[in-house]
Amino acid sequence: MTIRPVTTKDEAAVWSIIEPIVRAGETYALPVEMTETDALRYWTGSDRETFIAEENGSILGTYYIRANQSGGGSHVANCGYMTHVSAQGRGIARRMCEHSLDYARERGFRAMQFNFVVSTNEQAVRLWQSLGFDIVGRLQLAFRRPSGSYVDAFVMFRAL
Repeated sequence: MTIRPVTTKDEAAVWSIIEPIVRAGETYALPVEMTETDALRYWTGSDRETFIAEENGSILGTYYIRANQSGGGSHVANCGYMTHVSAQGRGIARRMCEHSLDYARERGFRAMQFNFVVSTNEQAVRLWQSLGFDIVGRLQLAFRRPSGSYVDAFVMFRAL
């Protein structure tokens, strides 16, 4: 598997990853009715660098990296990751996170923070913890699931 920067030629493949995750509404605080244009603008915005994970010509995942804050917080990276539904459980997210940690170090970031990890996304929470992230904050009932129930979100952090 290779991880490389996204290009405009990859937009359809990136949308095929983003759309079912956004529509499910279970792991990202994004509108479930978000349009393709808005989703791609969000995921590949000018304030971030976006990558794809590719294997044998198939795009299996995507992630972005950016400064978590500006000014005095710009030394802390922030990322978002999505894996194609057909490739989940194959270690794609782990590889993308490992890549992002190395890339963040190369870019001079001193830490990485995930601002809003939905607590019911237990697979992601376990993965991030296995990669050295700690839960440093709990946002009680901060995420509304499509069912209408409210669950906590975590702030996760690790030094680089």
